[in-house]
Amino acid sequence: MAKFECTLRGDFDQALRYFHDGILNGSMSASFEDESYFQSAGVRVSVRVYERYSWSGGNRLSMTLTLVGDGEKLYLSGITAGGSQGMIFKFNTFGEEAFLDTLRELAGRW
Repeated sequence: MAKFECTLRGDFDQALRYFHDGILNGSMSASFEDESYFQSAGVRVSVRVYERYSWSGGNRLSMTLTLVGDGEKLYLSGITAGGSQGMIFKFNTFGEEAFLDTLRELAGRW
């Protein structure tokens, strides 16, 4: 498992579309699996799950993206899982880090 979190500023809808498109365009095997959305008292939350194939692990792994918006204040969280090998101990987590690097780079350009 790998995790990335940061705060940003901007429009919630534009940011969600930007990260969605960037993740899908970041890997030819990336897919959008599902989404949960919630809004209350002006705060908006979107939780999305993406998958992609990990060449280094020889399996698929997932990334959960959470975007929270309160006006122009945005909070972004990305957590990857499933790309490691080993029955008892996790090793070869390169795929998880690489998938999360896509989100890190997108956040840095935002």
